[in-house]
Amino acid sequence: MFEFFEQIRLAGRAFADFSTSLFQPTIRLGVTGLSRAGKTVFITALIHALTRGGRFPIFEALATGRIARAYLAPQPDDAVPRFDYEGHVEALLKKRNWPDSTRQISELRVVIDYQSQSGYNNQLTLDIVDYPGEWLLDLPLLEKSYEAWSAESLRLSRVPPRDRAAAQWHAQLATLKPENPADEQAALAASRLFTEYLHACRDVNYGMSLLPPGRFLMPGELAGSPALTFAPLDLPAEGLPPPPGSLWAMMRRRYDSYIDIVVRPFFRDHFARLDRQIVLVDAMAAINAGPEAVRDLEGALAAVLECFHVGRKTFWGTLFRPQIDRILLAATKADHLHHTSHDRLEAILKMLAEPALTKADLSGAQVDVVALAAVRATREASVARGGEKLPCVIGTPVAGEIVGREIFDGETEVALFPGDLPADPKDLFRNDGQAFRGLATTSPQEADFRFLRVRPPVLELTESGTPALPHIRLDRALQFLIGDRLE
Repeated sequence: MFEFFEQIRLAGRAFADFSTSLFQPTIRLGVTGLSRAGKTVFITALIHALTRGGRFPIFEALATGRIARAYLAPQPDDAVPRFDYEGHVEALLKKRNWPDSTRQISELRVVIDYQSQSGYNNQLTLDIVDYPGEWLLDLPLLEKSYEAWSAESLRLSRVPPRDRAAAQWHAQLATLKPENPADEQAALAASRLFTEYLHACRDVNYGMSLLPPGRFLMPGELAGSPALTFAPLDLPAEGLPPPPGSLWAMMRRRYDSYIDIVVRPFFRDHFARLDRQIVLVDAMAAINAGPEAVRDLEGALAAVLECFHVGRKTFWGTLFRPQIDRILLAATKADHLHHTSHDRLEAILKMLAEPALTKADLSGAQVDVVALAAVRATREASVARGGEKLPCVIGTPVAGEIVGREIFDGETEVALFPGDLPADPKDLFRNDGQAFRGLATTSPQEADFRFLRVRPPVLELTESGTPALPHIRLDRALQFLIGDRLE
C-alpha cells in the first residue's frame, strides 16, 4: 500500500514538472560519479563553456554561433544547496587548485537563449543536479531487506582484497550474537568498524567502488544519528524474524530508518525527476589498483545503471513518470593518457558496463561512452630516451606527489610516460600485472601502476579576454546531452 501511494506522489510531481515545462522547456541533467571521478570539475567546465564560450567544434549550437547567450538563474528548489560555481572557477583560474569534491546534493540553473536551425529565437532551461555516486548505490537498498543486505555485505567483505580491510571489523563481528539483547555500545562499535572498512576499501590501494550505504562515507548532518548506527550481522537463514528487543531487531530497525530517512527521499525528490544523466567514472584508478578493483567497478556500474528508469520519451511517460532517455558514461582524466590510448579507455568502460548498457539500449534509451577531460591539465610531447621516442604527457604534479625518490614541489613541470592501455580490455582481469605498463612514470622501467595528480593548467586568454578552459571531448559530451534540444 505504501508503494502505491509513493507512485501516486511521484506521478503528481511529474505532472507538475510537465506543466511547468510547457511554458519553460527544461532539461534536468543529473551529474554523478563515484568519489574522485571529477563531478565538480565537469559541472564547472560545462557552465563555463556555456556562459563564457570556448573551443567546442562538436557542440554544434555553440560552434555555429546559434547560442546567443547563456546565464545563471535562481534555481527552482529552495531546499537544495546551490552549486558553488563561482568558488570552483576561482579555485581553477586563480589558485590553480582542483575544487573540493562533491559531498552533498547541489543544483544550478542555466538559461540558454538560442536560435533554432529554422531561425526562431528560443530558450532552454538546464537544471544541473550534482549528487554523489555513493548515494546512487543506495537505491538498490529500496528492494532489499536488512537480512539480504547483511548477507551480501558479508559475502563481499570475505573476498580478497576486501578481507584484509575488514579484519578488525570481522574480529568484532565474531563476538556479536544477533539474538542477544540490544546493546548500544556494541552497535556503535560495529558501525564504526564497518565504516572504517568502507573507507579502507575506497583507498587508492584497494580501489573498490561498490560500497553502500553511501552516507556511511558521506554522513553530513546525519553523522552520529541512529539511522547511521548499524552494521551487518552474521544472521540465520533469511526468513526468520528477529527476537524482540535483540541486537538483530535494533539493527534491522535502524536499517529501515536509513531507507526511510535517507534513500527514499533522495529517490522521490531528486533522482526520479531526472531527464538525462552523465555518469563519470575514474576507470584508471581501478585499473591501477588491480583486477579485483576492476571487477568491483564492473559490479558498481551494473548497480548504478540498473537504478535508472530509462526509456524512450513518450507523452504519457513524461506526463506521469519521467524517464531518462539519454545516459552518457564518461571515463574521466583522459588527459593523463596519450591520445593514442583514448579509444582503448572508451573500450574498457564499454566492456565494464556492457550488460547494463544492453538493457538500457533495449528499452529505447540512447547511451554513449566517451573518454574525456573536462579540464585538460596536461599537453602531449615526444621524449627521446635510449634511442626511442616515447609519447609523453607534460604537466605540473601537485605538491607532495612522489615518483621514485623524487617529491614534487607543485611548481615543477615534468614529462610523464603514461604507458599503454591493453588493446584487449579483457586483459585487465589478468593477475600478472601486465595489463597497464608505465602509467605516470618518468621512465617505462619505473612503472608503479599509479598516475600522478597534476595541477590545473596555466590558462590562455581568448580574444574576448576570458580564460579558456582546455578540455578533451567536453564538446562531444555537451552535444550528446543537450544538443538535440538546441536544434
